[in-house]
Amino acid sequence: MDVEVLERPLPKPTAEDYVSARLLEALVEAGLALEYLRRGLVRNAAGKAFQAWKAFIAALLRLELDKLKTLARGDEERRWLETTGVSRVPTSRLMALSKMLSDVGYSGIYFVANTALNLHEYQYHGPDPDMAWSKYRTREEAAVAVVELLREVTDKAEVLRARVRWGDELENALKSLKEALASYTKRSVQR
Repeated sequence: MDVEVLERPLPKPTAEDYVSARLLEALVEAGLALEYLRRGLVRNAAGKAFQAWKAFIAALLRLELDKLKTLARGDEERRWLETTGVSRVPTSRLMALSKMLSDVGYSGIYFVANTALNLHEYQYHGPDPDMAWSKYRTREEAAVAVVELLREVTDKAEVLRARVRWGDELENALKSLKEALASYTKRSVQR
């Protein structure tokens, strides 16, 4: 996995390669999340899984920007989508943006975004038996959620193959992630 991808400057959200760059970022972040899980660093894995989801959402927002702008309530919201929503995907607006994506045909996105936000909380608060600060009582519960979120990123990214500029780098990242997920799943089942 080429983690140097994460250090490259992103293309401008108006550039043709923006969606591909964000998808690549999502796949690489997902691979790093699995690596952290293998090392037993569940909180770090949760953070990387969240970053993978945000990068994936950024790709979808750019891909569907024209449709999303038709849903926007007024010129101010349309400008916000163009200038901030796509490029920054603010955590505080993740659910609203996911709902908009759901409204243009991406079923399940809203619910997956909720899992991503729960993992974001877990990253900061860790396991919480009382569930006051985190939705996960144990490291194991959070690890399951991380793997499930990474599967969603993988499956949903693969579906976009025909709609974006899909080069060797994206193909290799997807293949690497799928292999790592399969390997991780087999290893955790054998325990």
